[in-house]
Amino acid sequence: MRNVTIDNVTDAVIQSLGRHGDVSPRQREIMTSLLQHLHGFCREVKLQHHEFLQACDFLARAGKVCDDKRQEFILLGDILGVEVLVDMLSNPIEGEESESTVLGPFYRENPPVLPKGASTVQKHFEGEESILVEGYITDTDGKPLEGVTLDIWEDAPNGLYENHDPDQPEYNLRGRFETDESGHFALRAVRPVPYPIPDNETAGQLIRYMGHHPNRPGHLHFILAKPGYRTLVSQVFDADSAWLDEDAVFAVKNSLVAKFLPGRAEDDTDLYVRFDFTLKPQVNEQRIAAE
Repeated sequence: MRNVTIDNVTDAVIQSLGRHGDVSPRQREIMTSLLQHLHGFCREVKLQHHEFLQACDFLARAGKVCDDKRQEFILLGDILGVEVLVDMLSNPIEGEESESTVLGPFYRENPPVLPKGASTVQKHFEGEESILVEGYITDTDGKPLEGVTLDIWEDAPNGLYENHDPDQPEYNLRGRFETDESGHFALRAVRPVPYPIPDNETAGQLIRYMGHHPNRPGHLHFILAKPGYRTLVSQVFDADSAWLDEDAVFAVKNSLVAKFLPGRAEDDTDLYVRFDFTLKPQVNEQRIAAE
């Protein structure tokens, strides 16, 4: 189209799809909707050229921040509530299965494999509260699931995950556990504390532009996996934590909030929490991409 105008430019770009190369139906669906919404946004706010250049510079700077310890674009998606929305679209609740929530940017593959009841703590902090975490994993019919792998990770009492804190040992507060024949799992850790997501660089710029804050409530991360069942990525939130109602990444769900109780005599920990999970059978296993 030679004579491109405000009125026809969107149609012109959409009509170019597949003109000189193969485009699958799904690609066409995604790109058509993206173009309609993106162009509609520009029209709605009457985006000016200097603002367009600022946006390009913002994205370029975000790309420069990305490395093996920080994925800035996922962090931006978290701040905008996109990751939690995509998670809910990808993992709709259709029965009794446990709810999922965001993976977050601090996951590390291949944590140490630990026996049931072992501690993930490699370094202690002043004022930390030890905690026994246990629960049972069943299928949607209530059958105990043996051999479920649980990847578990959390921040330290200083509010930092070990891969963002050079003073913590490798894989501190991370571990991989497995359920027994009754579907039971148990581990010892420390009470997770609220912390700010990285708010320097472009993530901080976006948070401040939104007039929002960077804080997350205290939580434990879980990935539960067993062949034949839908992999569950989830978190368990401390019911007494600050920021439960104002999570910076909008990931809190009522079903994932648990009360941390005083430790029992047999636990040898300050606190105790039980949290059970239900996994949904699935023919085709999901793959979870690390962030």
